[in-house]
Amino acid sequence: MTVYNQARELEENLPAFLQQEYEPGYEVIVIDETSTDDTSDVLKLLKNDYPHLYSTFLPKPSIDVTRKKFAFNLGLKAAKNEWVIFTNVSMRPESTDILKAISETMDQQTELTLGYIGKKDIRLQPFTSYQEARSHILKSERKLKKVREYHQMNYTWGRYNFIIIRKDFAYELLKLYEQRISAFRLAVLRMSILWSNFIRRSSTTLLTME
Repeated sequence: MTVYNQARELEENLPAFLQQEYEPGYEVIVIDETSTDDTSDVLKLLKNDYPHLYSTFLPKPSIDVTRKKFAFNLGLKAAKNEWVIFTNVSMRPESTDILKAISETMDQQTELTLGYIGKKDIRLQPFTSYQEARSHILKSERKLKKVREYHQMNYTWGRYNFIIIRKDFAYELLKLYEQRISAFRLAVLRMSILWSNFIRRSSTTLLTME
């Protein structure tokens, strides 16, 4: 995850990411875009209690999409595992076994899975090839601020909350973050996703949270 001036959210939500009960083990990587609040102090304190937390920073904060790609690239270089999840600190896990539940549903033939967080469930949308999710990534990254919090009909419109992808393909996926699209292309992408998710109803897995 990448953060900028989100010390309070980190303090409130990051422990929930760090307290997952997942036997194989995992790491949480936070890229600080040189925040001016207490973000760095919060991360230092949390590292004392959670050795699987890793953080680094980028100079000169920016909300530019290309910069977001650069931040995620930095996180990928630090990642040690085969699978990575791009998420946001606002997407606080509501139980400690979400990673375990996700792992049990993953298909080895899947390269990328989009996750949609509802009030009481998580919907997983798998793609055999990360290229099949191209429309979703291009569209949603244009509206990044809108996918940070829960919205109604997220799945219908392809407003995913997190991405699960094999690390080997993640670098290629991030190239989509740099691409600019016209308003007309954006409208076409919206209709394409609406057709796929709502009308044709792509195959998904629903995880219910207690």
